[in-house]
Amino acid sequence: MQLLVVALVAVAIASVPQLAAGKKVGKRCVNCTYRTYYTYGDGRSLQRVVYSDPGYTRAQSYSSGCSGNPCGVNAVCQEASGGRPVCSCPPGFSGNPLTHCNRGECLDNVDCRGNLQCKDNRCVNPCVGACGIGSNCDARNHVAVCSCPAGYNGDPYHVCHLNDPEEQCHPSPCGVNTKCEIINGVPTCSCVHGYVGNPLSGCRHECDHDGDCNSRDMCSSNFKCVPACGQCGTGATCRTVSNHRAVCECPKGYIGSPYTECRPECYGDVDCPAGRPACFYGICKNTCEGACGIGADCNLRGLTPVCSCPRDMTGDPFVRCRPFTKEDLCDPNPCGTNAICVPGHDNTGRERPVCNCLPGHTGNPLSHCTRGECLSNNECPDHRACINYQCIDPCIGKCATGASCEPKAHLAVCRCPQGQSGDALVSCRQTRTFPVAKYH
Repeated sequence: MQLLVVALVAVAIASVPQLAAGKKVGKRCVNCTYRTYYTYGDGRSLQRVVYSDPGYTRAQSYSSGCSGNPCGVNAVCQEASGGRPVCSCPPGFSGNPLTHCNRGECLDNVDCRGNLQCKDNRCVNPCVGACGIGSNCDARNHVAVCSCPAGYNGDPYHVCHLNDPEEQCHPSPCGVNTKCEIINGVPTCSCVHGYVGNPLSGCRHECDHDGDCNSRDMCSSNFKCVPACGQCGTGATCRTVSNHRAVCECPKGYIGSPYTECRPECYGDVDCPAGRPACFYGICKNTCEGACGIGADCNLRGLTPVCSCPRDMTGDPFVRCRPFTKEDLCDPNPCGTNAICVPGHDNTGRERPVCNCLPGHTGNPLSHCTRGECLSNNECPDHRACINYQCIDPCIGKCATGASCEPKAHLAVCRCPQGQSGDALVSCRQTRTFPVAKYH
């Protein structure tokens, strides 16, 4: 403002016509005393010069008016009341109207790009000085849009500060008897230990009495539903649950109280009686129990059960014993290899197994039978016959003494020699000859 006043003074003085000392030139006072007044209005400069001549009886005022355009380049001059000149820059211009008005970049935001704002006829960045400390600014539609960066919060037009995730739990958004935790940046509600329910609205005890639990559970002293069978003692079994209370019992062979402790009947064989001499998993047992098959006898050899079938029975003593049958004589097979067993009798008439070689086999049926060379003549050459499973000469022992034999088609062909007659299979004899009588 002081610079503007000085400029106006300089202009006012420069616009006053040159005066000669003590003389009056036309309507001007020469060698007169004068005072200069400056007034301002509407933000524009205004000058008024008043001259006073002591030789006149009243002061005379002179005003420059807008004649001669006393304003600067591109400025507009308007006369105020009393003819006073008022200089101003026209719309869209800025500067000193007494010297020079410069055309501005804009009249409104529409004259600027979307990320700029029209201010004092200039397109400027609207973000300059618009946002708070630590905030981001994005110029949109000529307006500064302020926001806090990711991980920060606060008033973006004042100050943004680093997020403290725990702040999301203060105050807690959860219900009563809950805890608030920040998980993956999100406040998460859960019921505190021993409480159940919806953590957003509030959590409660799991139970206050047995009726809050299912039929096989009971309400414990810490207000939780627990299995009622937990009332049973050490080593006891829970047979059933009635009215939220366990019905307990000791396992078979165990002694003690099922609601306090069940202990084994024995810890070693020495703790068992003679009738049940073996200690098995804390229970005294007779080791013959269940050791042998149906109908079998069991005898203890120390603590070891020995199973056997009675004398008049046979079978697997660990499975079943049964009375003897004829078929048992050959089961298992008492004969040799390639021999078969059939029930029979000995010389006294007692039943016994009889062994025979399989058909086509020869040998000792009590030890080993070997398959023969043949089963029929077809398996032998034409001059041989299958006898006792061997291919042999069919003439052996077939013809009479002195007769000749020729094997043919597996048979013996017997003939008496020439000069003999008879049955070649029985006997050949010399043929008799009688002399022939001659008659004349």
